[in-house]
Amino acid sequence: MDTSALHTIGYGLYIVCSKKGKQFNGQVANTVTQVTAEPPAIGVIINKGNLTHEFIKESRVFTASVLAKDTPLAFIGHFGFKSGREIDKLKGTNYILGDTGAPIVTDHTLAFLEVKVNQEMDVGTHTIFVGELAGAEILGKGEPMTYAYYHLVKRGTTPKSAPSYHKERKEAAAKMAKYKCSVCDYVYDPEMGDPEGGVTPRTPFEELPDDWVCPVCGADKSQFEKVEE
Repeated sequence: MDTSALHTIGYGLYIVCSKKGKQFNGQVANTVTQVTAEPPAIGVIINKGNLTHEFIKESRVFTASVLAKDTPLAFIGHFGFKSGREIDKLKGTNYILGDTGAPIVTDHTLAFLEVKVNQEMDVGTHTIFVGELAGAEILGKGEPMTYAYYHLVKRGTTPKSAPSYHKERKEAAAKMAKYKCSVCDYVYDPEMGDPEGGVTPRTPFEELPDDWVCPVCGADKSQFEKVEE
């Protein structure tokens, strides 16, 4: 069985938030989906170990913000590689409170959904929460981020088969090694650099500033290992 076939399934990328009393939390999720059209029902799959799971179980509500394609890596990493048990995920982030009372992240958001949970299914390590659509709004125009784009382009792992990967770039890049973060698997590609972090393309890993950190999870350079190709 070739489980890599699972990688061809299409997903989006969302910030899912919920509440517990007066506490708020949010996380990155790629498993938000419309379950039925009439009446509209929305589902999300959340890891049982996540704080957001605890909040949804308690409040029976969640929100999903649809991220734009140009969302910065650092923003995604903040919600994906940091724990709400250690930091306030929403501090410094623009959000509003919806009709459910749960926070709705508006930064880098094209649209949002609010859901009141009325069903759940235990699937081992995760829970599938399904509920009625309680609110929805378009906030901006643009193309939504897909999980595939996030991994293949935003995280610096654009495949050699991509149209923009020309022969001359391949030969030039081969002279400079790629490095992978041992914490989140982000790959630093010298050919691409880290424009969001102020690092221009064609900058070798060895020449990155000492205070440079992984744009996804914030790990320092010591957490990176050379990629053997």
